[in-house]
Amino acid sequence: MIYQRSSALFAEAKNYIPGGVNSPVRAFKAVGGDPIFVKSAKGAYLFDEDGNKLIDYIASWGPLILGHAYEPVINAVIDKAKKGTSFGMPTEIETELAQLAVSMVPNIDKIRFVNSGTEACMSAVRLARGYTGKEKIIKFAGCYHGHSDSFLIQAGSGAVTFGSPNSPGVTQGTAKDTLLAMYNDLESVRELTSANQGEIAAVIIEPVAGNMGCIIPTEEFIKGLRKLCTDENILLIFDEVMTGFRLGRGGAQEVLGVDADIVTFGKVIGGGLPVGAFAACEDIMNQLAPDGPVYQAGTLSGNPLAMSAGLAMLTELNNNSGIFRSLADKTAYLHKGLEKVLTETGIAHQINRFGSMISVHFTQEPVVDFESSAKGNNETFKKYFHGMLEQGVYLPPSAFESYFLNDALSYKDLDTTINALKRIANDLK
Repeated sequence: MIYQRSSALFAEAKNYIPGGVNSPVRAFKAVGGDPIFVKSAKGAYLFDEDGNKLIDYIASWGPLILGHAYEPVINAVIDKAKKGTSFGMPTEIETELAQLAVSMVPNIDKIRFVNSGTEACMSAVRLARGYTGKEKIIKFAGCYHGHSDSFLIQAGSGAVTFGSPNSPGVTQGTAKDTLLAMYNDLESVRELTSANQGEIAAVIIEPVAGNMGCIIPTEEFIKGLRKLCTDENILLIFDEVMTGFRLGRGGAQEVLGVDADIVTFGKVIGGGLPVGAFAACEDIMNQLAPDGPVYQAGTLSGNPLAMSAGLAMLTELNNNSGIFRSLADKTAYLHKGLEKVLTETGIAHQINRFGSMISVHFTQEPVVDFESSAKGNNETFKKYFHGMLEQGVYLPPSAFESYFLNDALSYKDLDTTINALKRIANDLK
């Protein structure tokens, strides 16, 4: 395929935008080469500036669960835009979306809309600290909760030490209040709670991780984490920015059978527009301003365009719960096909899958946390990514990202993807 115009556009963008992109993974640094510039999209397909058609496996990193330019969502946004794009005042549609979300998700009474997943997670942690009167939080290595300072933390020198900043601009003072545990390792959480008795406000986790590839929690780990938080009077925050309204109507809480104290949302809840949200029981949510002392605000929060897209999307999902089974079946079909090719070709690999999330790791070891994910052969992944791209298949341009399937993908598209891997498999050795 030819990408001359995309390359020219990237060179131009770098003159005015840091790195030429507005989110780092788009720059292809992890895989090499120049990023693809999209001109339009429809259903399961991307159409780039060079006229190439690509089967899409990122779905705008998750929100386009029903495919690109899904007509009910597009029409809802168009109709609402004709009446004004933003008012900075209350609108009825905010309550309509809130009512629908609360009815779909177990264990929440009230929800507050924001503008991104980062903002949702940042606000959830502030709320947890305000509600509990405690300052420290625990997060897990490899889980991404946005780029708020509290979350950009890497491991310290030991399991019970404080973390340290992994980005310039994050202060040591901020880092000292974030403790780092290992995913799927309940003992690492116990060590931290024991060493910081009475100081931890919340544990925040991606209940099914998507930022070190798709990582599935063991039942013992996720249910043990719930019990530990209850026993230690710590709030459990599920970051469902990726999993919310994707794994099922009620997200990971429903599918895993585990209730969190606070849940954050993004992606699907905005139908492709910038929306985030956080939700909890009435007692916790009533601590938010203007009812309570915990301050949180946003000029564009709940803007009518975003609310209309989210309402249209959630309405479709709520009215057709079979969508989640359809997506899971398609993802399982893709899993089986890719695994067959890689096994027959003798390429070391692990494929993780949960619902409509899936990732391929080029390693012999099971991938259960960030450490095992990082052992994947990145050189093989680069060949895989570019080889599939040449075959017209667009995958996440990083070995540490989950694929997100959309329901517009047909079984013919899945077969095309599996056959594309067959054509390049020998080049991956």
